[in-house]
Amino acid sequence: MGAAAKRSSGYGTGAKILSVGIASTGVVTFAYFSVASYALNDIDYKAISLLWSVLFVIVSVIYRPIEQLLSRTIADRRARGLHEGHPLRTPMLIQAAFALAFLVVALALKGPIENDLFDGSAALYWVLVVAVLAYAASYFARGWLAGHQWFALYGALVFMEATSRLLFAVAVAIGIASGQTVVAMGMAAAPFVSLVVVPWAFSRRPRVSARKQEEDEEALGLARGGRFAVAVLCIMIAEQTLLNGGVLAADLTATNAAVAGYVFNALLIARAPLQLFQAVQGSLLPHLSGLEATEGRAQFTKAIRITVLAIAGFAGAVALGLLLLGPFAMSILFHDSATYGRFGLAAVAIGMGAHLVAGTLNQAALARDHASSAAVAWLVSAVAFVVWMLVGVVSDELLRAEVGYLGAASLLCLLLTVVYRRSGAVKQPAAKTSASNC
Repeated sequence: MGAAAKRSSGYGTGAKILSVGIASTGVVTFAYFSVASYALNDIDYKAISLLWSVLFVIVSVIYRPIEQLLSRTIADRRARGLHEGHPLRTPMLIQAAFALAFLVVALALKGPIENDLFDGSAALYWVLVVAVLAYAASYFARGWLAGHQWFALYGALVFMEATSRLLFAVAVAIGIASGQTVVAMGMAAAPFVSLVVVPWAFSRRPRVSARKQEEDEEALGLARGGRFAVAVLCIMIAEQTLLNGGVLAADLTATNAAVAGYVFNALLIARAPLQLFQAVQGSLLPHLSGLEATEGRAQFTKAIRITVLAIAGFAGAVALGLLLLGPFAMSILFHDSATYGRFGLAAVAIGMGAHLVAGTLNQAALARDHASSAAVAWLVSAVAFVVWMLVGVVSDELLRAEVGYLGAASLLCLLLTVVYRRSGAVKQPAAKTSASNC
């Protein structure tokens, strides 16, 4: 119990440290889009929001699995007293394979991506390619830092990334530079700037003998690591579908080309807190993995319960604030012609809360090695959201996306609650496992 309590204290401290960096990052990211909306016209801003959506669909899908794999593996080994020679070969091979696969597909589909997605803009296409490749090292470093619980460096990495990106939009807004391309270039430059943290991270790696390193590498074989990575890959695809599927569907179906940008702005209500939640995720997964490895069941449940209660309070406050001031705030933050309804914005806030709870339960599933069950829950919810968006029961594309997001996030929360309770029952059949409702 002493070790579990110590890890619980470390989790709280780590979450607070990382929250400062991620919270600042969320504000800076929001500022990037706010400044961009003032610096560009609606059509050009729509292309920037679309580029961002596509970029982070790709990098989250193909790189977050390795971040999570490293975080869980390193934390589990450290909890068992293995502080040296953490397996890197398998994560590196998978990461390199994902990056190479993206490059091959991107080059093969250059024409359709450039002409159909970005309306003939070669600059936006190359920003996408360069940024995706650069994020491979950034996400690898995040997993390494999270597993070791070096949260100050993790927070510094993401903050430097967001700040450098914002500077490009500011440069256009104040007249130092001009045009959509300069704003977009911030997305490609940001991961390169954040990489200055990487040498600091890997310089802290303990030196081990080649034989010991080889033995440790065998602890995480390609098959085992690949199964986990594929499950998390599916989870990331589903999550990005929830966050960006509404934007892409609006871009495909709306008669007004600017509607996709309006949908993107509304879903920023969910995206910004979800980015902040990376602080909790970054510290929660290694913490839960350590508790699972050392039988810290009571602390495991307590960590989930406290996180869910905090999310519920936060989401409720955001929903109430949007009911009162949502349309006014959106008119100040974004320079566009959209009319944002207060009930639609509140629906997004409640959906954001369900999404955050689902993310917490998802980390519990990954820590307990139930990634496959979690992946099924995510995929079912994502498919339901896509079907809703394409069927068009609600004619207003913006309202359709807001209501659809709430419904899909609530379904996801419910399904992952079932996974959480079942996984707890398997580990602790005689005890009553507690799980918070969505």
